[in-house]
Amino acid sequence: MIGRNGSARRYRVAHRTTYCYSDEVTSSYGRAYLTPREFPGQRLLSHDISIDPVPSDQSIGSDVYGNTTSYFHVTAEHRTLVVTGESLVEVDRPDLSGSGPELLPWEIARPTGANGPLAVEFALDLRPPEITPEVGAYAAESFTPGRPLLEAVTELNHRIHADFTYKSGSTTVSTKVADVFAARTGVCQDFARIGVACLRSHGLAGRYVSGYLATDPPPGRERMVGADATHAWSAVWVPGTDQDRTGRWIDFDPTNDQFGDERYVTVAWGRDYADVPPLRGIIYTDAKESTITVSVDVSPVEV
Repeated sequence: MIGRNGSARRYRVAHRTTYCYSDEVTSSYGRAYLTPREFPGQRLLSHDISIDPVPSDQSIGSDVYGNTTSYFHVTAEHRTLVVTGESLVEVDRPDLSGSGPELLPWEIARPTGANGPLAVEFALDLRPPEITPEVGAYAAESFTPGRPLLEAVTELNHRIHADFTYKSGSTTVSTKVADVFAARTGVCQDFARIGVACLRSHGLAGRYVSGYLATDPPPGRERMVGADATHAWSAVWVPGTDQDRTGRWIDFDPTNDQFGDERYVTVAWGRDYADVPPLRGIIYTDAKESTITVSVDVSPVEV
């Protein structure tokens, strides 16, 4: 099974977003997904969100998927808005040897049994639909009848990595999966969405995961502060056992052709990027131009 094997890594995460406007902003409403989740395998040791200018109203809540969301309203006039999330997180190294339902034929992982109700929503297509005949045909090459689930997902993960080219700026957050298929280029958010769409095309539950990936520097080189970025990956639902009927999720990362491990810090999950963007908001201004700068640093801390 996939679970804790006694090894963990601790990270200090700093996620800074700076908005600059060409004219005064009189009011700014924002919603942020910057608080890492807590679940078996990940522990949030501390967290803080700072906003400059200081908001006149601020609150914290949970969305329908249990993600922590932060709301704020800045009423002081400003031309620059800075939102910074700082966290201390501990992540366990998972056991990826595989010894449970993930070794059974993938067809049994469709969330149709008594222990699948909470995963059913993640097996449904989006609106507008993202599952095209091309997506279904592409997934079918890996999900052949009777093939073990973990084996099929491993191959799908590898094929997306091999068949699509990572190209920063080639897509936007509104780019459709079909357009990424046509161009064969994209970024991590696109590849995660392709992985999820492929799972759903075969009736499997897939979720979109947003977070951070700690990257190690080349040998002999120091880490560059701000070199890391927000990351996204996919997860497939695995049905439960007689001992654990809730089922579980296995993270896989098509961008890097690997399964999630202790380097992955999970912030939020949903059905799609639109459910869990790091920041979204509404501003009131006559500004004609604006820029956004994002800096993310994931620094290892001794446990």
